[in-house]
Amino acid sequence: MLPAVTATRYVTPLREGGSLPGLMEADDLGTYVVKWRAAGQGVKVLVAEVVCGELARALSLPVPALVTVDVAPELAVGEPDVEVQELLQRSAGRNLGLDYLPGALDFEAGVATVEPELAGRVLWLDALIGNVDRSWRNPNMLFWHGRLQLIDHGAALTFHHNWPGAAAAVARPYDAAQHALIDCEPHVRAADAALAPRVTADLLAGVLAQVPDDWLEGPSPDDEPDAVRARYADQLLSRLAARDAWLPPLVAAAAAGGSRRRAPRGENRPAWLGPPPEGMSQQ
Repeated sequence: MLPAVTATRYVTPLREGGSLPGLMEADDLGTYVVKWRAAGQGVKVLVAEVVCGELARALSLPVPALVTVDVAPELAVGEPDVEVQELLQRSAGRNLGLDYLPGALDFEAGVATVEPELAGRVLWLDALIGNVDRSWRNPNMLFWHGRLQLIDHGAALTFHHNWPGAAAAVARPYDAAQHALIDCEPHVRAADAALAPRVTADLLAGVLAQVPDDWLEGPSPDDEPDAVRARYADQLLSRLAARDAWLPPLVAAAAAGGSRRRAPRGENRPAWLGPPPEGMSQQ
């Protein structure tokens, strides 16, 4: 299971997107960006965060630490915004925490440079998990202490929003044209050779074991948690086995690259990091 902490103080809401994550302090003296189980997109977003984040970690890709955060409804009392207060109260219990990265710098497509091997591995993983939220407009990547960090995977694993149609997603091509790393000459073939053999049933079982039982929702309300875990594993292994369908277009897109695009400074910065540090630029 993921490490478990208990929230001790609600710091502030983070007003980005529709989920209103919150910054919270916990009993391990850590500070976390907390994503709520009662947010509009539901617990499947939390499942995607855990599965994709921990799969990335198992493949030696850099992601912030994830924890479960037990939140007491009383912590919402001091929040003046009624909407946020109600969200906290409805989310009492176990939520997901992402380690807060103070001082992290934005990834700016067209300016920031990621070496081709790492770029290829990130692109390959995103194609495997169907991550639709790593575009140059919204990279969901940061630099922290000079190291790239991958964040916010809640929009991946789209198949679990429609289990009956999940088989149709197995061989679906991945559209990399707008990917934030497409201009970094990603070495996709090398990434496939290095990472594909590591994505095994045992590795996925270990990753899925970290998802709390009460977050798992299968096609039927009666599905047991381990049966739902097996569905996720089967889907990802089937996707892996179908690389003949989606890998060649991905390699071609990486070779073609894209136009050097750049979002205005700070436009793609997660709100929970606050404004960009003055006088600091991407390296």
